[in-house]
Amino acid sequence: MEADEISSRSASGGQSLPGGGHFKRALGLVDSTAVVVGSMIGSGIFIVSAETARQVGSPGWLLMCWLLAGLLTVAAAVCYGELAAMYPHAGGQYVFLREAYGKLAGFLYGWTLFTVIQSGTIAAVAVAFGKFLGVFLPWVSNSQLLLQAGGWRFSTVQLVAVLVIALLTAVNCRGLHTARLIQTSFTVTKVGALAALIALGLFSFDKFHGAAVNLTDLWQPRDLAGQPIEGVKFLAVLGLAMVGALFSCDAWNNITFAGAEVRDAEKTLPRSLALGTSLVVLIYLLANIVYLLVLPLNGSPDAGTVVGRGIAFAAEDRVGTAAAEILFGPAGKWIMAAAIMISTFGCLNGLILAGPRAYFAMACDGLFFKSAGQLHVTRHVPVFGLLIQGLWSAILTLSGTYSNLLEYVVSAALLFYVATVGALFILRRKQKDRPRPYIAPAYPLLPALYLIVASAVLVGQICLAPAYSGGGLLIIASGLPAFIFWKGKNP
Repeated sequence: MEADEISSRSASGGQSLPGGGHFKRALGLVDSTAVVVGSMIGSGIFIVSAETARQVGSPGWLLMCWLLAGLLTVAAAVCYGELAAMYPHAGGQYVFLREAYGKLAGFLYGWTLFTVIQSGTIAAVAVAFGKFLGVFLPWVSNSQLLLQAGGWRFSTVQLVAVLVIALLTAVNCRGLHTARLIQTSFTVTKVGALAALIALGLFSFDKFHGAAVNLTDLWQPRDLAGQPIEGVKFLAVLGLAMVGALFSCDAWNNITFAGAEVRDAEKTLPRSLALGTSLVVLIYLLANIVYLLVLPLNGSPDAGTVVGRGIAFAAEDRVGTAAAEILFGPAGKWIMAAAIMISTFGCLNGLILAGPRAYFAMACDGLFFKSAGQLHVTRHVPVFGLLIQGLWSAILTLSGTYSNLLEYVVSAALLFYVATVGALFILRRKQKDRPRPYIAPAYPLLPALYLIVASAVLVGQICLAPAYSGGGLLIIASGLPAFIFWKGKNP
């Protein structure tokens, strides 16, 4: 077998299924880092800060939410680096959980990934792409309905979202080469655009409408009524306020799903995880500093100007657009819309590329549709997995329920991150002799610290948003009958 090819069996670490294809190791360090960065940066950085500002009511704590979320993300990523180097197979996080806790734990993650985490995020990002396309094409709008039946509505934004999902699914079905080129080129473009926007914002001193006022009350958290938030309540609020930042930092683990297609994976995977997450966290922090320089944190929802509305009450939460309008004038609206379209398109491609590699590993273990574990003979990609992911994402887009599902699953996703970092400790005991080409730094202190802080954030989310957290647990639990079904078919 050639060095850039890997069989279905070795890729999955499990059962080999017929199909005739094989994964090709075509992703280098730049490509792998582009998958990490491109999958992380979608539309969140341009929107999430508004909700966070309303929750914490403090410029300093707004930045702290993003910093803590970023540090948690980088800490988890370097811990995942050890696991990814140990298991450079298709499936990534699914494989890590399976090896540490057994097939049920791995399946419940894979089930949640397919039903909500990956497909729901694809639906949400595709709709965001459609909304910002509407800036250039007014016909693309949530108010432009093509069909309506009772409470169900099908708008032109949803049509665009379905079409872009179909387009990128088709591109990925044709093979890794084109998908890789799209991912790398769009990631470089959006990082360059964000860097230019940040650089301009940091040095546009005459447009610092928020700097002075934000510095006067930097660290006092307040609720929307202006009352101070203190004590244990503040810790719970902080945990809830970090949800948006954590979601904006999510999807960095996608590169682990494609581990079987990464060249020199034992070195490349840990490096791409560390480099990619660190770069995105830096960009996010600098972007929020720019927001605070050009806009006051607090404002009025009834104000007629972007400065008057501030970060907390930016129109439709579009903080990035508000900042761009200050920096570029009326053209800022168009510039930011174009930047977000580029960002969401690249993010979509990364999400669509990665997910089916996890379903492939599940199928190789007899825990998913058999065809999902087969690779195309000449294109060497899991076509069936791509198609069912695209179909389910489109259904979620048409249903209009994806945003609710994503709110439910934020806590569930964090729970799986905690479990996966915890797998480091378990696998150090269970598989002492397994080669570890990369060792997580500061072990056991770093993973232990991550587990403590992430668990505290999770508890805060459960305390303040029990309905969403409970919904996430129900989605996970819905995988139990599915596991029993597939386990019975493949005992």
